[in-house]
Amino acid sequence: MTSKDMTPKDTTSDDATSSAPARRRPFRKTLIWALVLMFFAPALTAFGALAYRGGPTHWGQYDRSLASRLPPAASHPDARILVMSSRTRGWKGALAVHSWIVVKGENERAWRRYDVAGWGSPVRLNWWPPDLWFGSYGTVVADIKGAQANALIPRVDAAIKDYQYRNYGDYRIWPGPNSNTFVAWLAREAGFGVDLPPTAVGKDYTGFVPVAKLPSGTGGQISLFGIAGVAAGLEEGLEVNLLGLTFGIDVNGPALKLPLVGRIGATR
Repeated sequence: MTSKDMTPKDTTSDDATSSAPARRRPFRKTLIWALVLMFFAPALTAFGALAYRGGPTHWGQYDRSLASRLPPAASHPDARILVMSSRTRGWKGALAVHSWIVVKGENERAWRRYDVAGWGSPVRLNWWPPDLWFGSYGTVVADIKGAQANALIPRVDAAIKDYQYRNYGDYRIWPGPNSNTFVAWLAREAGFGVDLPPTAVGKDYTGFVPVAKLPSGTGGQISLFGIAGVAAGLEEGLEVNLLGLTFGIDVNGPALKLPLVGRIGATR
């Protein structure tokens, strides 16, 4: 037997190599459980709650007697821009809202409502009364008035005409482009700034442009076709997007942003 054979084998590198996968496994489990708790558990809870209430209301059973609560445009001479949202219809309403925009220029005598739908010509004008959506009133997300609105409206009108997904067949419920994609596009292009709710699935769809400014104009985002991404801005705070669902923290608010639930905390 030689001295070389009697030399103890150095197992340090082998132990380090074998322990590396062991360290990675707890991290992967933690990450998986975090994703389940942040994204999928709220989604399953939402569908379960909707099913317990008997499922979504059929489109033919919505209350059509509701009248708009907005004053007549003629009684409001100042220019105005309203961004509104309401739970969308069907099972997807458990997770998402539908967004639209309402405008009137100075001394205009009629409201103009623009939103995007999944059938027919995508961009609709005055499809519904300005603040109604399938039997419910919209929630005001942004309200811009006076001289600021009057200066922005020509830019809004130009952005609507230039909307790149305005043709038949362009609309996709998920991950976009959909109604929320449309409003986010207008905000970026016209520069009126809006922090859309975390339940506005599709707001993060930016097509083949992976890096874009946020709809509020106060930060930026990286998005992979609205399926996965991150965003950071003064208005939005920090957001993580996965499969169109948003989890985030708004320090400026402050508030917590959750899928299904939306914003929990200080009201904007």
